[in-house]
Amino acid sequence: MNLYGHLVSPYVARVVLAAELKGISLEPQPIPGGDLKSPEFLALNPMGKMPALKVGDDCIAESMVIMDYLEEAHPTPSLLSQDPLLRAKARLLGRIVDLYVMAATRPLFAGLDPTKRNETEVAAGKDAYLKALSQLEHFMGSGPFALGSTLGYADCAMLPCLQLMSIIASRYDIADPYADLPKLSAWWHHLQSTQPTQAFIERYQTAVFSFFQSRR
Repeated sequence: MNLYGHLVSPYVARVVLAAELKGISLEPQPIPGGDLKSPEFLALNPMGKMPALKVGDDCIAESMVIMDYLEEAHPTPSLLSQDPLLRAKARLLGRIVDLYVMAATRPLFAGLDPTKRNETEVAAGKDAYLKALSQLEHFMGSGPFALGSTLGYADCAMLPCLQLMSIIASRYDIADPYADLPKLSAWWHHLQSTQPTQAFIERYQTAVFSFFQSRR
């Protein structure tokens, strides 16, 4: 298997973390052709987005689908509960992150350069971000992980995205986006103090800060 993308992408990072928990070495490889819109990469994934997982002569796109593939192709250790309801809730948390948390915050990404910032759009983005976090919190379990006592699928789906957004939010004077969200706050602090997530958080933060530095 070859995973194409860059670790700075939270969608690539969630796949890397899920593979790591399964004992699979799946380090991101450079995009074929050097660009998401290169003919070489579009031949694999015509959507032109990362990650893309090449399996033999086939290719799988979309990070959550790739995580599902890893879960089915490498069922041990499982990242999903045997309980159908908990399996559904794990996938739901990932969907909320993708469709609500990340999608609602595009103005925050667009406004990282203060000279190009639309303050009205930024204010709406901040409100949407905090609202989406509260919706995510509603469906979480009692901890210490996203759905109970076991590190799993939902944690992989959530962690890189929320870590990236907390870094972005700090640039808009949101020091603690989880201040009024006890489940998310406890979850975030637990992941920073336990392995293997502590090491992964440090690794991902290095990738993000290096990316920002390169863009200056």
